[in-house]
Amino acid sequence: MKHNPHSPPMTTLYTEGRQTFVELVPDGGARLDALFHTVPALGELAVGVVYGHLHARPGLDPRLREAVSFAAIVASGMIGPPLSVHLKTGLASGLAPGEMTEVLLQASAFAGFPRAVSAAEQLNRLFDEAGLISPPAPTPREVALAFCELVREGQAPIPVSTAVKRQLKHARSLSLLATSAHSVIVECFEQQSTAQALLRLEVQGEAVTSVTLFKAH
Repeated sequence: MKHNPHSPPMTTLYTEGRQTFVELVPDGGARLDALFHTVPALGELAVGVVYGHLHARPGLDPRLREAVSFAAIVASGMIGPPLSVHLKTGLASGLAPGEMTEVLLQASAFAGFPRAVSAAEQLNRLFDEAGLISPPAPTPREVALAFCELVREGQAPIPVSTAVKRQLKHARSLSLLATSAHSVIVECFEQQSTAQALLRLEVQGEAVTSVTLFKAH
């Protein structure tokens, strides 16, 4: 978005942040207007900083940034609008429901169980309102890891190519990274320090539905 040289910097950030928020949350504009109806300047500041400035920074991908935000919200004991909003923006940024609950579990060890339990109670309602399965399906990474282990044991749950089976069975170690709520990248290592092959697994619910092999050169 082009900056208007005649607009105050905070106003520009708010405009950009509001657009980002509306793209993430279908009723985002109405939610912001209702939330900051009494103190619109606070909305300009909060939305401008969080969704105008921070979301535009290239240092973290949207999934990781939302995971960090969600963990901080749980740790701070904020179970009102911040928890509700960042559940929505987290899901819209590619986090799976199971990853959101896993973040809450991780945060509980550092924030304390009372705050985590309060957040969990609120999530019961938020999951129900969003029509999400509760408890959620395993995370994409969990599903992908279980799939890889089955293939390595010669028990592939879906048809996969001989080349994929070979890469998984011969790999000394695997490194898995979820890149969205439905895809996981698997790096296959043998003796070398660099991956010998990459696999892209498509995940739906509790199952891997397809595997694409990319060999390293």
